[in-house]
Amino acid sequence: MRTGIFYGSSGGNTEKVAKMIKEALGIDADLIDVANARAEDFQKYDLLILGSSTWGEGDLQDDWEDIFDEFKKIDLSGKTVALFGTGDQEEYPDTFVDAMGTLYDQAVQNGARVVGDGWPTEGYDFDESTAVRDGAFVGLAIDEDNQEDLTSQRVWKWAEGVKASVSKRDSDEPLRIL
Repeated sequence: MRTGIFYGSSGGNTEKVAKMIKEALGIDADLIDVANARAEDFQKYDLLILGSSTWGEGDLQDDWEDIFDEFKKIDLSGKTVALFGTGDQEEYPDTFVDAMGTLYDQAVQNGARVVGDGWPTEGYDFDESTAVRDGAFVGLAIDEDNQEDLTSQRVWKWAEGVKASVSKRDSDEPLRIL
């Protein structure tokens, strides 16, 4: 199973988390800065892990914004997608990790099977987020600005859930753990 971790990072936090996710998954995965990605790059992978920081009033990170019109056209049928988002819940409590919600909505619309969703909102202090469905985040929510001490344990716990979900998928090829 080919795995690509696509991230958009302006301040470095999302890139840092992407690297932590790769390590926590313990698999051979490609790290791809979405600033250098093309639409066809997403087709190379069976498992896509998509991450973005949230900017402005709940906007995607700039590099995701630049490729998003192309991303909207990608057929993700047969692909498995997991999501993570970084944000600042104290400064932006009304839009915390909204970019992750935007990526989730588009991935689902494009036919992806999402894993790693249902991440609990407990332990976070925000008012609203478009990345919350049925009382849980659609992926891993990280606040490196205010809860950096929780990042590592959150990443490792989420990665275990993703590995378990992927191993249950309908395929003959197992997720290869290094």
